[in-house]
Amino acid sequence: MTLATPISPARTRDSLGALRSGSWLTESRARAYGWILLVISLAVGVAWIALAPHGIDPAGRPIGTDFTSFWSASRLALQGSSAGAYDVAVHHAQENAIFGRDTGYAAFFYPPVFLLICLPLGLLPYLAALAAWLVATGAAYWRTVKAWLGDGFGVMPIFAFPAVLVNAGHGQNGFLSAALFGTGALWLQRRPILAGVCLGALAYKPHLGLMLPVALIVAGRWKTFAAAAVTVAVAVLASVALFGVGTWQAFAADSALARATLEQGLVGDGKMQSLFAAVRLWGGPLWLAYGAQAVLVAVVVGALIWLQRRAPNSGAEGPAMIVAALIASPFLLDYDLVILAVPLAWMLREGARTRFLDWEKTVLAAAFVLPAVSRMLAMEARLPLAPLVMGALLWLVVKRGVSSPTAAPAGATLAAAS
Repeated sequence: MTLATPISPARTRDSLGALRSGSWLTESRARAYGWILLVISLAVGVAWIALAPHGIDPAGRPIGTDFTSFWSASRLALQGSSAGAYDVAVHHAQENAIFGRDTGYAAFFYPPVFLLICLPLGLLPYLAALAAWLVATGAAYWRTVKAWLGDGFGVMPIFAFPAVLVNAGHGQNGFLSAALFGTGALWLQRRPILAGVCLGALAYKPHLGLMLPVALIVAGRWKTFAAAAVTVAVAVLASVALFGVGTWQAFAADSALARATLEQGLVGDGKMQSLFAAVRLWGGPLWLAYGAQAVLVAVVVGALIWLQRRAPNSGAEGPAMIVAALIASPFLLDYDLVILAVPLAWMLREGARTRFLDWEKTVLAAAFVLPAVSRMLAMEARLPLAPLVMGALLWLVVKRGVSSPTAAPAGATLAAAS
């Protein structure tokens, strides 16, 4: 029998030093890894489509999975039965009608303002609508992240991000959310009213907007706050005018199912990316999960306050707001992580422009690959890494903002063109 060679303190120090400095992640390696991820993503996407010639994948689910929810809600609304989107039986029957068989159920937990966005989708056949949705929202995502990256990086880091494949595979709205978050954050200083319109348009996903009013108040961005509030009010009134009060009543009644989905782990705690879900995954009681999430929210608010006091209106404000919004939500799925592309782009650009600070390269790499491994590690190994990685990312964004308060919030590409 042989004994394992003990790890020497010097070797441990060397390993930690490499992680701290990021010396292991050279530019050539980063580019190579990125291209490998992009090629793998494209290959997986093409193979999955090829294995689903009639729109049903090898797992028996429709291509785009969650998009069946959006398309079916649109069809119901176009038929004059928008409240049916919140009736599980009616909505499920509409989903089953797409392919003439039961392909599982994708719930519609969104407020009626999202029906305003979904409404045109039902005018096209399902697969055509899915393609149009992903191309349109994907283009908005690309344009927004490119503005944050600036020149010199190309499209590889934008589309190699594994969250792109995750969001596209689900047919979800992560691209749209990333575009609205990113554009709103980009325009905070230059065009505060338009920034508020973009952030207010996120009302279709209110659980991701919990931190936005707090962040705007902390930063004293009252014009943006007011514009966001007006945008939300207009969207609500438009949805009432178009779909009726009964649709909102149906949404309110259906919210009990949404809460049960979170609290009872109906989606699966391993699929969730929040601290709330991590506590539940480890067997923690409901009160502890809510308590831990509340403490985390308080810490996040403290980080935003500290950033504004030490470096008011710094270039880190928008990226910090976005990461904080994701961390604060107890209901967060892996396709939502595509929104992280904005703060990752900002930090990559700033690190390349000046220099990378301690731990930045390592945390950037961890956050970049997170969407590819987070669900698998949580479900198979009970290792929910997302809260830890996002927390580290927020800390480094705030730290860079305090260290370089004059850094530009983003490249002028989008702002100048708009």
